Amino acid sequence: MKILAVNVNTTRTMTHSIAEAARAAARPGTEIVELTPSFGADSVEGSFESYLAAVGVMDAVVTYDGDFDAVIQAAMDMEAAPFLHELAPLGEEETPEAVLGGSRMTQRFALGELEGKAVLVVTSGIGLANAACATARALALVEAPVVIAAGTTGGLARDINVGDIAAGTTAIYGQADATAFGYAPGQIPQMPVDYASSEAAAARLDDLTEAIPHRVRVGRILSSDSFCTQEHAEPMRRRFPDAIGTDMETCAMAQVCWSAGVDWISLRAVSDLCEPGADQAFHMDGARAASHSADAVAAYLRML
Repeated sequence: MKILAVNVNTTRTMTHSIAEAARAAARPGTEIVELTPSFGADSVEGSFESYLAAVGVMDAVVTYDGDFDAVIQAAMDMEAAPFLHELAPLGEEETPEAVLGGSRMTQRFALGELEGKAVLVVTSGIGLANAACATARALALVEAPVVIAAGTTGGLARDINVGDIAAGTTAIYGQADATAFGYAPGQIPQMPVDYASSEAAAARLDDLTEAIPHRVRVGRILSSDSFCTQEHAEPMRRRFPDAIGTDMETCAMAQVCWSAGVDWISLRAVSDLCEPGADQAFHMDGARAASHSADAVAAYLRML
């Protein structure tokens, strides 16, 4: 484990003392990294110094170029809630660090620790544009080897059920159509047909089934800016017969990851079925489905 020990003031001798105390208490094999803000207060004695120090600490964490283990991206507050509830502070911080927000508070970014891993939890907002924007901003904030899509999805495969984990290893745009120019269905011109996670990222899914109590289905995720209703389900199945789920964010996230050379995986839980069979339950409470996704993400983090 790597722990970032961030001093709230600019006194480097104090930073070193904090780090030494952390090293004395840490388990064997834990790396303590010292970090001192480049500006702020040399000693925090009151409210004014506290406000100044908060800005300095935020700048130090955001501009820190050390390792992060993962970015976890969810579209809605409900989907991000299980991670934010469990998110522990990094280093000596008292709370996880909120590092960046949208001007209209549509996107939020929180640094912290989950399952012993340094993570950035992103609430992107709904839709392809929000997902692409949030992923790009996240990867500008931290250097993480993998971005994990979390939250809920619509079940498209006939044999998938609510509560299952739709583990996406490829993603494609469900409504993109440039076939008149010779491109494949779902392919954006001059882009790949779809976006695939690495073999290593996909291989971890073999162990995921044993690590969580929820059924795991592996396959392709369709993304578009409209909900896949019952009337659209069968045409989508005919167009993309290997698709297991559909959402409004994953493919845009995957495209940004592909462009940045960063790995990705989608671990969303099925909350609704696009076209349920007569013997299938068709809906699960969104918060409950989000907790299933959180279980899968936590287990996946332990494999990194």
